[in-house]
Amino acid sequence: MIGRWRNTVQTFSLALLVAVPLLNYHWNISFIQGWYQSLGIGRLWIVSPLEGLESFLVTRSLYWPLLGALVLPVLSAVILGRVFCSWICPINSLQEAGDFLLRPLQKRQKPRDRWLLPKAVLWYVLTAELLTTLILGTPLWVFLSPPGLVGREIMTYVFFRTLAWEGLVVLAVLALNLVTRRFYCRFLCPLGALLALLGKWKRLAVRLDLSNCTSCRKCDRACPLGLTPSMGESATLVCWNCAECIDSCSEGGLSFTWHGVGRATGGPITLK
Repeated sequence: MIGRWRNTVQTFSLALLVAVPLLNYHWNISFIQGWYQSLGIGRLWIVSPLEGLESFLVTRSLYWPLLGALVLPVLSAVILGRVFCSWICPINSLQEAGDFLLRPLQKRQKPRDRWLLPKAVLWYVLTAELLTTLILGTPLWVFLSPPGLVGREIMTYVFFRTLAWEGLVVLAVLALNLVTRRFYCRFLCPLGALLALLGKWKRLAVRLDLSNCTSCRKCDRACPLGLTPSMGESATLVCWNCAECIDSCSEGGLSFTWHGVGRATGGPITLK
């Protein structure tokens, strides 16, 4: 099942956040530095697209090394969609860990989606974040990014044996997940919104084959983002290709495809 591969990647990604400060502090190994906002591996630097965009807005100039550091994450989003969100992001890894712990209770209840906002809120948040950065001249996402705060809190604890108050932001995000599945990811994450826009024409997408669909809607219940794969919503730009819907379908009605996206048997669907 695809979920097992994703869990392996998530575990490795979270372990890397713990390993990097340990290597830097205890063994004085600096070959790998930083976290997923800005990660250095030798001379290769990888920078979050939103952090890079904020840098351009603040400095009003192009910094060529920064452009090079954006190539890998931007290409990944363009080709694979927002897989960072579902396969690598430490916030989602922690949310899934919480889901696992609450699974016995969830089996007796409907999926928790008690507090929903319009889907367009995600785009408003991204717009507001960029405008605020431009007006104030301060890269807000660098300081308040929940995925970045996870790495920063781990580093702070390893180096100073304490935690910073910013960690409360992470706790708030995780608490919201108890009310609505992936609330922050669905409605409030500007990085997720930007990655979704970059992946509008992604080459890897979940394809619905109506000839194998029995309308059981297990895929709809499985989707952590509250999408309806049974209606082709897994082909829209907000889908983060976690493959939960694919794994839930025992009839083979959903699958990954590298050849665009489709609603029915080979039929094209327009990305929204």
